[in-house]
Amino acid sequence: MPTVTAPPSKSVSHRAVIAASLAAGTSRLTGVLDSQDLTRTRECLAAMGAAFHPQSDGSVIVSGTAGRPQGGDAETEDPVVLDVGESGTTCRLLTAVAAAGRGVFEIRGHGRMHDRPIGELIRALMPLGLEALYLGKSNCPPVVLVGKGLRGGTTSISLEDSSQFLSGLLLAAPLAIAPLTIEISGQKTVSWPYVAITLSTLADFGVPFVVETLANDAWVATDWRMLTDVTPGQVRFAMRPAGYVPRDYAVEGDWSSASYFLAAGAIGQAPVTVTGLRADSLQGDRAICDILIRMGARIEMTGQGITVFPSELVGQHLDMGRCPDLVPTVAVAACFATGETTITNVAHLRLKESDRIESVAENCIQAGAIVTVLPDGMRIKPRPLPRGQRIEFSAFCDHRLAMSAALFELAGIEAVLDEPACVAKSFPEFWEKWDEVRRG
Repeated sequence: MPTVTAPPSKSVSHRAVIAASLAAGTSRLTGVLDSQDLTRTRECLAAMGAAFHPQSDGSVIVSGTAGRPQGGDAETEDPVVLDVGESGTTCRLLTAVAAAGRGVFEIRGHGRMHDRPIGELIRALMPLGLEALYLGKSNCPPVVLVGKGLRGGTTSISLEDSSQFLSGLLLAAPLAIAPLTIEISGQKTVSWPYVAITLSTLADFGVPFVVETLANDAWVATDWRMLTDVTPGQVRFAMRPAGYVPRDYAVEGDWSSASYFLAAGAIGQAPVTVTGLRADSLQGDRAICDILIRMGARIEMTGQGITVFPSELVGQHLDMGRCPDLVPTVAVAACFATGETTITNVAHLRLKESDRIESVAENCIQAGAIVTVLPDGMRIKPRPLPRGQRIEFSAFCDHRLAMSAALFELAGIEAVLDEPACVAKSFPEFWEKWDEVRRG
């Protein structure tokens, strides 16, 4: 029976590295993900003044900037270039952090990054003192930022397209020179669990904050751990100037990356065990177990790990707004199920490394499914999988599309992928670990 250890969480790694880089002093981080996206985050933070010292035991010592990210000289207009590559997380979180710094910064990237919107975050930062100039497409990188420190006050942010805008503001808010209140605007929120991860990181690194919800026309302090979702206009975040406190910190395992192996246990010929995951994690993608169980999978959770057994899956109607990164995994699993699966509330997936709604649909169609693309998701009607055939799949330069396409191998398909190396963005060891599943 294959046993796979989940890699470190990408979401937690980003936030821990940022928090340690903003602290006054040195932190020791263990289990930080080593991937292309995290390399971009570290390099950008180093450009702003943080220092990283890898240790022989795999940990890294981070020397922080004491809350003073440093940009280029505004007099010479020579910016510190923050090259985020294709990492949307790096771009959105560090745009806010740079805005809280002083000097000139240029945010730029590669691939689809210059088409991925960041205007909502810039809009929220400008009332706080940020000056910004788009160098290409409006509301998208590349963009030049002139930071003079955040002056505090009140701002609002929409979470309709990405929760990372709010996470960036929350990470930057302690650096403001005066108290800052962040309100939620828009019609809906997506990916709330990622905000919970950000709040947890703030608490872990000693940053005080108060989350308030509206009850009977009055704002009431609320335990943020009890919030499973939020409604725009009904929640706000009260932040005050504070320093990040350096500390030792261990990064937990990644439920998103584990999802491919958990799904493999349900649709393959042999059980799969995944270790290194926290059952009490704040990561929204731990919902993969609940989703697989709803579809009919047999799952056992013990202190040694999570084991998923081969099961007869049945299609379901799934609102995946809280766990959009699971959509590629679940969509492929739906191709192995009996009956239709409908995935909704994930319109923001069109703004990922690829248009993940269209790309996931195309790969499922390649495997024989009938897929109807919806405005906010897709409907998948499975048909007999073409076992024994050679099928070409596209990764669309998207790591999650590449990893989910591997699951089709478990139907006896010879899955040929055009860009297998793109998994290095989040999970460089994926194919090595996938070989364990192939061997059964």
